[in-house]
Amino acid sequence: MTQKPVLPAPTVSTVHTVVGAGQIGRRLARLLAEAGYSVRIVRRGPPTEDIPGVTWLRGDITDSAFAHDACAGAATVYNCANPPDYHRWDGIIQPLFGAIQAAATRAGARLVVLDNLYAHGPTGGTPMSASSPERPTSHKGQLRKGLTEEALAAHGRGELEVAIGRAADFFGPQTTQSVYGDRLLEALDAGKPIETFGDPDLPRAYSYTPDVALGLAVLGTRQGVSGRVWHLPVSATGSTNHLLEAFASAAGRPLKTRHVPRWALSLMGLFVPTMGAMVEMLYQWEEAFIVDDRAFREAFGVEPTPLEQAVAETVDAWVDARSPAAAA
Repeated sequence: MTQKPVLPAPTVSTVHTVVGAGQIGRRLARLLAEAGYSVRIVRRGPPTEDIPGVTWLRGDITDSAFAHDACAGAATVYNCANPPDYHRWDGIIQPLFGAIQAAATRAGARLVVLDNLYAHGPTGGTPMSASSPERPTSHKGQLRKGLTEEALAAHGRGELEVAIGRAADFFGPQTTQSVYGDRLLEALDAGKPIETFGDPDLPRAYSYTPDVALGLAVLGTRQGVSGRVWHLPVSATGSTNHLLEAFASAAGRPLKTRHVPRWALSLMGLFVPTMGAMVEMLYQWEEAFIVDDRAFREAFGVEPTPLEQAVAETVDAWVDARSPAAAA
């Protein structure tokens, strides 16, 4: 098993606020609490699980009074929020991220932002490092680029500390909002084909959710991290087909795939807006999508979980969640 670094010991008064209780936020909150930090986690709805050492706060983070209370006294605020409708970011993500940044600023906290790789845009297959040019061709990429620039500009003005952690598409236990999350295992179990896009034999990076959470915790607790973008360690660096084959092998199921061409995805988008919103991001599967994470690994001594281990843990968690004991 890969040795993971121990997070710095918290002081008695150290509080960390995690905004967003999705597939990364909950895991991050649990990781920080296990390391001894006092953690608050914010979501609009009720708590989804009892996590020792974690206080759930229910409310709208764009409400300045609620945001103030949620972040007051925090050493670090983590932005793990994500608008629920993938096809409707514009006009929603800007005030959401702005409210979190404003609350962190008022609290005098470091702001750690979970980001994706959209801002880089097409690279022609050239590996993407955190210092690679940002030339987004998609509207979502332009939005993400602008939000990152605003946060780093605030850091440059001395208003707050900011660190950006970028990850590729997710896979891992209880991953519901991803192309190859829980739906992949459900399809394998049912003997159904897995949908692929672009060229599934091209190199394609995927991020293991526990590695993403650990990377954000490192950015929230270590020194010398602020004022820049970091590419978090990636676990899957082969092709999409390599990842799918690893899952099929671990699950003991035959792999069937079904290629979805660009025109079909556009047609599906007429009826399922989320699918249509993927069209502008298809370049990520139509050219080699390679992430250079060496800067993070070398700076903090953090290595990604080996693919075989990550896939086995994901399958085991999926099986456990469907066991009679889990349903009781």
